[in-house]
Amino acid sequence: MIGRYPDYDVFDASDTWDAATATVIANRMDTRRDFEFFTPEEQPTLRALCDIAVAQDAEPRIPVAELIDEKLAAGRLDGYQYADMPDDRDTWHLTLAGLDEVAAERHDGSRFAALDLGAQQDMVEALSDAELTSTSFDQLNVSRAWSVCMRMILAAFYSHPWAWNEIGFGGPAYPRGFMRIGPTSVREPFERPGATDADPVRVVEEGTP
Repeated sequence: MIGRYPDYDVFDASDTWDAATATVIANRMDTRRDFEFFTPEEQPTLRALCDIAVAQDAEPRIPVAELIDEKLAAGRLDGYQYADMPDDRDTWHLTLAGLDEVAAERHDGSRFAALDLGAQQDMVEALSDAELTSTSFDQLNVSRAWSVCMRMILAAFYSHPWAWNEIGFGGPAYPRGFMRIGPTSVREPFERPGATDADPVRVVEEGTP
């Protein structure tokens, strides 16, 4: 891995996981998934939206689209729903259809996944600002649709061990638990120091390496 924690690998602590935990994580690492929820027509749009949302532009990618598909196909929803929104599964279908509708209107019939990166980013930004309208989007509170989709995209992304490595997250704490409880700067034995102490938010805002 590269980034803030180049010497860290969450799998170094895998011998502290129980069998059930290890199985769950192994399943997340398996990218050989067939889509069950999203149609073949929706899948390119879904992948493009996920790539823009979490800035994945090269392989190897965390399989965000596949993880979302698996969750929706199994009916593992979040346990609540906005009063002015349809079922989250319908929200996903309508959002992906809406992106293709807006792309076709703005770019001579092209679908969202076929647009260049800049055009895709502009549309996703407009989606986040609830500024997109189309036959499908008009059936949704678009600001809520953005919230529903991003909640699931981010949950999928940060459920994956590669994301844990990127942010230095210690991974599953069961059954080993934590030794350093309370406000402390002392690292757990399985944690690693970052390559820099710079504030990552400030680094991004200033565009410095």
